[in-house]
Amino acid sequence: MKKTTMQDVADALNISRVTVWKVLNNQPGVSDVLCNQILSKAREMGYFKQGQQNKLTPASNPIVTEVQEVGQMTVSVVVSRPESSVFWMNIIHQIAKELDKSNVNMMYTYLPSKMSAGYTLPAVLTNGSIQGMVVLNVYDNELLSALNSLKVPKIFLDMVSSISFDTLTGDLFLLEGKTSICKITNEIIRRGRTEIGFIGDTEYARTNRDRYEGFLEAMEQNSLKVNPEICLTGNIGIYTYREEIHSFLANLKKLPQAFVCVSDYVAHFLLQYLNDNNIRVPEDIAVSGYDGSTEYPLVADRLTTVQVQTRSLGTRLAKQLLYRIAYPNTSSEITYINNNIIYGESTNF
Repeated sequence: MKKTTMQDVADALNISRVTVWKVLNNQPGVSDVLCNQILSKAREMGYFKQGQQNKLTPASNPIVTEVQEVGQMTVSVVVSRPESSVFWMNIIHQIAKELDKSNVNMMYTYLPSKMSAGYTLPAVLTNGSIQGMVVLNVYDNELLSALNSLKVPKIFLDMVSSISFDTLTGDLFLLEGKTSICKITNEIIRRGRTEIGFIGDTEYARTNRDRYEGFLEAMEQNSLKVNPEICLTGNIGIYTYREEIHSFLANLKKLPQAFVCVSDYVAHFLLQYLNDNNIRVPEDIAVSGYDGSTEYPLVADRLTTVQVQTRSLGTRLAKQLLYRIAYPNTSSEITYINNNIIYGESTNF
């Protein structure tokens, strides 16, 4: 005779397997009425071992657990571009460590950088195999919309500018950038540089847009006009950053006195070009970034940047996912993470 599973109980009540799992593992987030219905249906269907049904109440700890039936709860970290940088891998590693403390398995689900015609999301995301997901470095509107439509607890880190906050079905974490980039730009201006450009795809991510707005605000505060000719803010191909940035710089009639970059990744391509052309930083041109990266030799320990605490961020994302799984019906949240500015020699002129 086939053993009754949690999925069988969930199907019989037309509810999610996550809800059944929470009741049978004494987790919060399920009403007493539904809790009693689940326990009653589980008894009726023969889920429990002999004698066990008399010991169970909505507040008791069941003897049969999810681990005995199908293994630990599993969540997925959903990413695009599997060649992710150290920045992203630090976050992912910390998510895994934090989930392990709660006996939760973590799996990777890789997506393409863009959703092509006929593409469907991996079955593991849609067939009930996972109980939650953290979405990282996915910046395609169609892919994010498809993920957003899934009825599974989810946490997004960053978002494309084209998707409205009020349409999200999960919690959103954003790295604060407007205020910090405004402060960096103001400091560059205070030191005497007024011809300042900006490099970064402002439509790629909402955080990119926020950082650009911080740059614009600082320029406005100092009554300085933004020269669009020395700003590269349009679409930049994921795999052609070096070529496009170098081409943009080579075609400038004159380099500005400073560049504010949307990230350390962008800044490192800029510094490559300046180094190749014997242009001194910061004597000839000041440069700033964002992220606090240590993986690019021209950037590490010398760039003015915003230090993202990747391990703390990973812990925060994991804890929020566990909260969202436990309390799926609470209002969704948008959280801004503040980070410290690190002033390096690249703006110390």
